[in-house]
Amino acid sequence: MFKVQVITPLGDNKTIETNILNVRTSNGDIGILANHMPIVAMLQISMMSTVESDGRHRYALAGGVLYFANNIATILTDAIERSDEIDIERALKAKERAEKEIKDPNSDIKKAEVSLKRALNRIDVAS
Repeated sequence: MFKVQVITPLGDNKTIETNILNVRTSNGDIGILANHMPIVAMLQISMMSTVESDGRHRYALAGGVLYFANNIATILTDAIERSDEIDIERALKAKERAEKEIKDPNSDIKKAEVSLKRALNRIDVAS
């Protein structure tokens, strides 16, 4: 087992003990096991999965950066939620808001697209 330390700008700090960490990087999906060589990777808005002592868990990850060395994976991200922590109703409302923003010619389309990706990811991970 190794540690996954997740840090967000709000100061949230989550530590996970896992046998395997699966994430989606800008270069594709990777799996990390104990004693993996050091790596730095940009993370996509995607699902992160782990195998912990109580089973497999899925997390909605809002992108970020992964640094792995000395059996510690440090993830810097805007947000992370475990599948059982996700409020589906809130995610569906965020999806609707983002879709409306995308259709509005006066809105920040890039920001709306990112919001839509995050909402869709949260919905996918929760289901």
